[in-house]
This record gives sequence, structure tokens and C-alpha cells, in this order.
Amino acid sequence: MKTKQQLRTEFRQLRKALDIEHVEEGSKKIRDRFVEWLTAHSELQHFHLFFPIDRFNEVNTFYIKEVLEVQEKTLYTSQTNKANTALETLKLPRDAAFFFDEWGIPVPQESIMVSPSKIQVVLVPLLAYDLKGNRVGFGKGYYDGFLGPLSDQVIKIGLSFFDPEEAFEPEEHDVPLDLCITPEKIYTF
Repeated sequence: MKTKQQLRTEFRQLRKALDIEHVEEGSKKIRDRFVEWLTAHSELQHFHLFFPIDRFNEVNTFYIKEVLEVQEKTLYTSQTNKANTALETLKLPRDAAFFFDEWGIPVPQESIMVSPSKIQVVLVPLLAYDLKGNRVGFGKGYYDGFLGPLSDQVIKIGLSFFDPEEAFEPEEHDVPLDLCITPEKIYTF
């Protein structure tokens, strides 16, 4: 069984090897799978998005943002509080303009800091995941710290260009996913 650190190294390399066309085409297919899922869950209104760090070839969630805005959903994202490394929740205005922070993360130019209490769905960044919904992130623990206090009713959806690993040993603080969407399939855990 691979360790989380081995998976982190392996999937960083796999993602690094993707060209921009693969990232964009895969992101659009993930959006299409997400729309399939969303059609069956139209009652959901409050969505938390991560936005992609281009140099890490993350899934381009701006395609999902566009779909959610057309459906008039309420959107949120996060920014890191530098003092305590926690993620703070920001409510996104429609058609928000973005700038890049020092890590290359797109951050809205205008937003309102809010409580995450209304969030119903969180799209979660990841490097790897397994068939039980355990995920491997970049190792900083930001999202586990953000997801931990949220209601158990919040749906946690990973987005990945890759299929799941068989299994790996999660850490005690890890918060598992409910779903993971790939270009070809939706995995439910």
C-alpha cells in the first residue's frame, strides 16, 4: 500500500506531465459530469468552489462556476488567513473579477467574508483519492481543517483527471469525500 507522501509525489508528476489541452478538455468533461449530477440535485443552492492553480494543472473550476451562475446558485470560495493558516469563507459576487495571490490562486477582487454555515456542497481540490473517498491533498491540511467543522450534511466532491487508487491509509484528521468526479465517471463513496 502506498503512503500519502508517495501518492503526493507520484500524482504531482502525473499532473505536471499534462498539457494544457488535456487539462482544458478534461475540465470540460468534469463540468459535464458535474452537470449530470447537479440535474438530480437541483434543490442544492449553496456551492463552495476552489479555483485552479494553473502551474499545478488543477481542474479548471471556472467552467463549473459558469454553470452555477447561470442557474443562479450562491457561490463561495476561500482564502487563507495568513495569521492562523485557516481558510476563510468568501461569498462570490456574480461575474467576479479575479487576481492571483502569491501562490497563484485566483482570488476574487471583491467578496464578502461570511460564515460557511449555508454551504451545501464543497468542491475539494486533491492530488489522489481512493475507492473509500480518502483524499491526498498538497499536505498543508487547509481543506481538512475547513471541512472538519462543517455539517455532516455538506456534500464533499473531489475533482480529478485520474481514476482512484485502490486504498491508502488515511490520517486521523482526514475528512473523506462523498463523491469524486473524473472526465469519465462519478465515483460515489
